Amino acid sequence: MSDQTRAMTSDPDDDDPYLFSSPVLPSDPRFLATVANGYVGTAVFSDIMHVGGVYSGTGGHCHRADVPCPLGVQLQLGGAERQELKHCYTLDTRRGVFSASVLSDTVSVSQSIFAHRALPHLLAMEICMERQLTSGEPITVQLLSSFKPQSDDIIFQPAPDYRGGRHIFGQTITPELCGDPRPSIHLLWTPVPPSLMLQAGQSKACWVFLVAVADSAEHAQNTYSLGLDLIDSGDLGPSHHRVWAELWAGSAVELSGPAPLRRAVIGCLYYLLSAFLPLHDTHFQFGGVSPGGLSNGRRGQDYWGHVFWDQDSWVYPAVCLFYPELGRQVLQYRIRTLRGAKHNAQEQGYEGVKFPWESAVSGREVCTEPVYGLQEIHINGDVSLAFRQYLHLTQDLSLFTEGGGWEVVRGVAEYWASRVTWSQEEQSYHLTGVMPPDEYQRNVDNSVYTNTVAQLSLQFAVDLAAVLQVPHPSQWQEIADKIKIPFDPEVKYHPEFDGYTAGSPVKQADAVMLGFPLEFPMTPEVRRHDLEMYEPVTDPEGPAMTWGVFAVGWLELGEVSRAQEQLNKSYRNIQEPFQVWSEQADGGGAVNFLTGMGGFLQAVLYGYTGFRIKVDCLTFDPVLPSDISELRLRGVCYLGNKLDWRFGGGSMSVCVTMVGGSQGHLPHWDLQLSVSSGETYPLALGRLVHVPMGPGELRRQVSGCRLL
Repeated sequence: MSDQTRAMTSDPDDDDPYLFSSPVLPSDPRFLATVANGYVGTAVFSDIMHVGGVYSGTGGHCHRADVPCPLGVQLQLGGAERQELKHCYTLDTRRGVFSASVLSDTVSVSQSIFAHRALPHLLAMEICMERQLTSGEPITVQLLSSFKPQSDDIIFQPAPDYRGGRHIFGQTITPELCGDPRPSIHLLWTPVPPSLMLQAGQSKACWVFLVAVADSAEHAQNTYSLGLDLIDSGDLGPSHHRVWAELWAGSAVELSGPAPLRRAVIGCLYYLLSAFLPLHDTHFQFGGVSPGGLSNGRRGQDYWGHVFWDQDSWVYPAVCLFYPELGRQVLQYRIRTLRGAKHNAQEQGYEGVKFPWESAVSGREVCTEPVYGLQEIHINGDVSLAFRQYLHLTQDLSLFTEGGGWEVVRGVAEYWASRVTWSQEEQSYHLTGVMPPDEYQRNVDNSVYTNTVAQLSLQFAVDLAAVLQVPHPSQWQEIADKIKIPFDPEVKYHPEFDGYTAGSPVKQADAVMLGFPLEFPMTPEVRRHDLEMYEPVTDPEGPAMTWGVFAVGWLELGEVSRAQEQLNKSYRNIQEPFQVWSEQADGGGAVNFLTGMGGFLQAVLYGYTGFRIKVDCLTFDPVLPSDISELRLRGVCYLGNKLDWRFGGGSMSVCVTMVGGSQGHLPHWDLQLSVSSGETYPLALGRLVHVPMGPGELRRQVSGCRLL
């Protein structure tokens, strides 16, 4: 029995949580699975793909350029084989492959599609036909495709064929900035015929189709040749699977609990990891993470493929906890766009840098509505917070001394210093005329989230300057100490902004984010009041990431059932069968909504574990719902170590599984585990430490050196 036949006839009780299968495709094609590798991505069966950093259109018209995809093919059996067909569509997240299978009494046909993780320029499709009976008649499968070698965004022209592959090349029609170079695209692919035939007497046959996409003929041809060599050696698929196996080995979240939760966690990790370039590849420039991922973002859809705070605040923390080197790609994207961010600040009349609300390649503002770029300035603090989290996790000062990180942190601080105004009446610094994360509000003063994240980024700039031994204005510390953080001492909660009326509708998580991820100091009473104030007035149809923030808050307070009520709301945004997320619960908004996935994962990774990334330690305070008996995290990174954690049954364990290794250039320190009883356990490679489940911290064994 063939593998695809076995998959179609297996007992559903034996389902692998890494396999998302269905006998039918979703009725809405927006919810088809996607395959991507950080450089190229496509929705399966689509005749369009996208390439990281390749946009067309000037300013607010800038969008991901549509690149024709030759692999948007669907199978159709002809003749008698069309009777009593069984279909199965599977996203295999463990191997990073989407497959479509058709089974009849006489033949099984399978189609596999993947974006190669080791060769980011390469997409591949394999089609196999295998007889189920000994009949010798020829069997034909039709390959239905709407592919055309043309695009509305790129002017293509033909190039000579190369090793049996067709070749076209061109440039995007319009650059992001007038006068800038237009990105080039070379597309080289194996021609896909209208049909394939299993010849008389053949029991099985397979065909492989490659697509190489690059910015030059040389890169496209080299990739295509490497693909052909892998086909000849039988290593095309296995070389891709090995990279995914490496990713999963270092970033697994396994829990004994409800199947929907297990599937949701795996699906989120798969799609988030797909948004990043390979771990060890330094030859590519990362194009950033947009809310709908690399597979989406064409003109008028999914925020046009732009990069928002979603990348830094929602996606990044879930990925960086396992793979700081992947998280570094996000930071390097912001460093590369500094020139545009400086322009934005100058254009608004301020100093330093102002990261755009919507970013593409240049770092200039590409949002179509000016109010967001002018007022939703909290993104500056969000970017700085991501840099701070990276440094606290890794102590990798090289990014700041040599890699441009200090320029980001300094530029953000300079912006806040020029943007604040002093209130003589209140004896505090104000940020006026802003839009908070709650986008129902515009032109408000002293957004509590904006002011708090500004305070954090100013303090980080002061502390980092001291460690780097570089001068900085004393005004930074003064503003950090005296910026207004709205608080109602009678009700004991944080109003969203000056003049906020309690009970007013809120679009999404805003003031509740002070507790997490900002970790603003407050009593449990105030934390509870914030949650109780905003939970009932937050729009139930708001964006998906919101409920994870509320869940984390309730878990902090030990209110596990209330946390689960909030987290369960996220499931309405998961579109079956391939665990694709929509921005809104009714299926509207952006897809595949990586932002919502990031918020959901943070509830698991930081909520159930209580992980908090501190200046000199990683703290934990685990709490599990009653329907989760065990939670295992494999590959958590801290100070150059990889650690496996287990929580459950009233106990927890931790083990260092790797030092250095996949951490690459990151510095490494030996660690010790401390628990609330006062006991301390030095950690060594391979040594498993068991302790009662409860609060504690992980830190360096040797102290005496100031950490940031």
